[in-house]
Order: sequence, then structure tokens, then C-alpha cells
Amino acid sequence: MLTEEIQIRTGAVEVVHDLTGDCERFLARPEVPRGADGLLHVWVPHATAGLAVIETGAGSDDDLLAALRDLLPADDRWRHRHGSPGHGRDHVLPAFLPPYATVPVVGGRMTLGTWQSLCLVDTNVDNPVRTVRLSFLQG
Repeated sequence: MLTEEIQIRTGAVEVVHDLTGDCERFLARPEVPRGADGLLHVWVPHATAGLAVIETGAGSDDDLLAALRDLLPADDRWRHRHGSPGHGRDHVLPAFLPPYATVPVVGGRMTLGTWQSLCLVDTNVDNPVRTVRLSFLQG
């Protein structure tokens, strides 16, 4: 299994960060046999971030953040209270958007659909840098 950690700077705002290009670069590494089949596993080792397969650039990423604000408001209802106001919601986020995703790789390329992107979703404004682990398991 080939694996690598990358750092993503999300800053101090809620974000849907497209990881698709990072994943493609990872699969293009010389250690991955050209045209290989297998699985790309993406893992976010954080208690307050998740992954989503979603269309980006046409408003869906902003719609996702708006839906999460409606579903998980940043108010004082949360028992988990350290950090920014409403930070407890960030700890609930991975129950809705898991911190992992696995994408089939065929012929060296992810088999995402035409409009699909693999994205890091981070609503935690207290942590400006996130780690993402990419792993390729050849089949």
C-alpha cells in the first residue's frame, strides 16, 4: 500500500475544499504503476472534519455549507463547549459527513462521475490546517 499525508490550509472560515486534484497527483506518482487498478482511500484524522463527494463550482459547495448551518447551527445548544461559540456542532459533523472515502481506481484514474469531486468539508474555524491521508491499495 502506498500512502501519503498532505496538509490543507482551510483558514478561519467554513470551507468545502476540493481534493480531487491532490488525489490525481497522488495517483500519478511514479510508485503507482501506470494504469493500475485498485482503491484510493482518503482519511481525515480529525474529530471535526469530514469528506463529501459533491459537485463543486456551481453553487453546490455553498449549498452544502448552508445546509450544514441549518442542520447544525453554531449556537449554545451543544454540550461540547470549548473553542468558538457553537463549536460543539463541529464535533457532530463527522456523523453526517464521515472522515473517510474510498474511490475505485481503474486504469490509474479515479472513477468519479462527470460532475463529482472529492472534497474536505471543514466547519471548524479554530483549526486552520488539516491533515489528509491518501492511500492507494493496488488490486
